[in-house]
Amino acid sequence: MIRAIMHGCNGHMGQVITGLAAEDAELEIVAGIDLSNHIKNTYPVFSSLADCDVEADVIIDFCSAKAIDGLLEHMVSRQIPGVICTTGLSVEQVEKVKRASASVAVLKSANMSLGINMLLKLLKEAALTLAPAGFDMEIVERHHNQKVDAPSGTALALADSMNEALNHAYSYQYDRSKTRAKRERMEIGISAVRGGNIVGEHEVIFAGTDEVIEFKHTAYSKAVFAKGAIEAAKFLAGKAPGFYDMSDVIG
Repeated sequence: MIRAIMHGCNGHMGQVITGLAAEDAELEIVAGIDLSNHIKNTYPVFSSLADCDVEADVIIDFCSAKAIDGLLEHMVSRQIPGVICTTGLSVEQVEKVKRASASVAVLKSANMSLGINMLLKLLKEAALTLAPAGFDMEIVERHHNQKVDAPSGTALALADSMNEALNHAYSYQYDRSKTRAKRERMEIGISAVRGGNIVGEHEVIFAGTDEVIEFKHTAYSKAVFAKGAIEAAKFLAGKAPGFYDMSDVIG
């Protein structure tokens, strides 16, 4: 049985993961970390990692960017691998994550969904075949009206996946209203929609002459991200130091 610490256990995602882990035969949450202790969990909850004396094989992080520095220090000092699901990290914090991976196993991904990460692999192959044949590539992402960043990190990851396969030859176009000009051949358009309580939709369009191919992923609940985080934790436990992502989990 893999023993996990849930960093940010009383947040929404922390509770979703707690519920799924309770039904998992391979992973158990043995401790939680959260400044708020208003929820009664089946495991002990500590206000900080420094106070936590429970032995664990992996840490699952769904907290806030403010807590990343302390998390990385704890992972390195205690040699506990960590699945970092927190988004909105600064460039400096991302570099700290990469430096920490030289001492302890770290897994970080723009999106924890297994489906999205399979889509990333499929798009590389599609781009290699379709872009040279003259197909235009467009991404449309839709999220709830509370999401503050646009485009989403996942939309950028999808674009990066295609662009990587094409040797980063393409530029990104976020707003066509700024200039009145024909679409550039070597660009990937990214459009963001915000409304209602849409959990997350990402549509990738390859538009050619007389035919259109579309890839689409829809998340109907945040449980898809929680399931991915649990699978990532199972994968990461016991791994040698290094920087991993969800492509390693599904690969």
